[in-house]
Amino acid sequence: MKSKHDIVRKVLRDNADGLTAKQITVQVQVEADSLSRILDAMPDTYIDRWSEPVRGQYSAVWCVVVPPENCPHPTKVES
Repeated sequence: MKSKHDIVRKVLRDNADGLTAKQITVQVQVEADSLSRILDAMPDTYIDRWSEPVRGQYSAVWCVVVPPENCPHPTKVES
């Protein structure tokens, strides 16, 4: 089975304001427990904020880090 990490990353990058897990599962067509494992394994995803509660339950709004286009590599600093 092919990994869905790249698909989740693309969906989050296309929705710069972020998505809840439920919104991601609908767009990517993946089960909620699988999505939880996918998000845990992706170091470039993070919870940006919490949505307004629905029936008392808050939902995490997930975003992905978008690296700058011309990001220079670090240089070794000698002390």
